[in-house]
Amino acid sequence: MSTYYSPTGGHPAQTELLTDRAVVREAYTVIPKGVLRDIVTSNLPGWQGTRSWIIARPIAGFATTFAQLIVEVGAGGGSENPEPEAGVEGVVFLTGGALTLTLGGTEHRLLPGGYAYLAAGATWSVRNEGDEPATFQWVRKAYEAIEGYSAQSFVTRDQDLKPVEMPGTNGAWATTRFVDPDDLAHDMHVNIVTFAPGGTIPFAETHVMEHGLYVLEGKAVYRLNDDWVEVEAGDFMWLRAFCPQACYAGGPGPFRYLLYKDVNRQIRLT
Repeated sequence: MSTYYSPTGGHPAQTELLTDRAVVREAYTVIPKGVLRDIVTSNLPGWQGTRSWIIARPIAGFATTFAQLIVEVGAGGGSENPEPEAGVEGVVFLTGGALTLTLGGTEHRLLPGGYAYLAAGATWSVRNEGDEPATFQWVRKAYEAIEGYSAQSFVTRDQDLKPVEMPGTNGAWATTRFVDPDDLAHDMHVNIVTFAPGGTIPFAETHVMEHGLYVLEGKAVYRLNDDWVEVEAGDFMWLRAFCPQACYAGGPGPFRYLLYKDVNRQIRLT
């Protein structure tokens, strides 16, 4: 059964070394799990008993199409109006604890692996009704509407979907697709990519889609532009458009990450 990494914060001891694996380059950024300490959390307006680590946001030289947060909701915490912008869609993926998500008046109990796509303009709220913190990934993007299509909210689970194997890999590389890639209503995909130990991306992918990758479990060596970088559960990677990428999963268990990419829209030139 899959396990998903959730940060717990804390503060480094004075005896720890300053050196870490954090990297900022023109083509990519690596935010290792050791950076996710109490001192870099942020409160969110309209939320109670909640703190967040903001790991991606639109900023010159960094992410351009999306924002991504790790949100920790304490016992009794939550929000009645989480999304402050009407034109913004989102994905919530629970990595720890339990949350009650109310979407369009219907309650959903989210446990680890729970996934919700929240369409722009959707009415939703979240509440932690348990005694332990609940932690989730929250990906936000301004929805680019096109005539004749309208993305609809839904709730599902990682455990209920069968990963789709990449051709010719014998299951070493597979993707859990939460949205049909041919559905033009959706202008972003937030999927889970899984590599068996020793599985690889055997070429340098180079494409227009921007990526955010949060490592849910396992470890790998990831090719980012000119560099090979070691990553493990809890690390986050941002890749700009056309950044070459590849990876080699290190084992001993599966290497899995939550992957954001922007898709299905023409490039705007005016």
